[in-house]
Amino acid sequence: MNHHKFNACIEACNACTVACNYCASSCLQEEDVKMMARCIALDIDCAQVCALAAAAMARESEHEKAICALCANICQACGAECANHAKHGMAHCQACAEACTACANECRQMASMA
Repeated sequence: MNHHKFNACIEACNACTVACNYCASSCLQEEDVKMMARCIALDIDCAQVCALAAAAMARESEHEKAICALCANICQACGAECANHAKHGMAHCQACAEACTACANECRQMASMA
């Protein structure tokens, strides 16, 4: 990858995409899948918007800041949900919460650039 001005944010989005996809898949393996329904739904939304944000930044879309602002909000919601499950020992949710927090921070910073 070249030295794109948004590399840190793109990398955070890509890492979050992977973490959310893994978390959703792992949540489907939990004993009480119904309890994980909101987490799974947010994981899917978050993975999709992170992939979109990374692609928008890579191609320097005119909408990249708006997409990253949305991404930050969805990452925050997903991270909060995953953090609730992480308290109960779900390592995949802990990893996802951390990736979501990092991505939300990077996307907020990117979206606020002049």
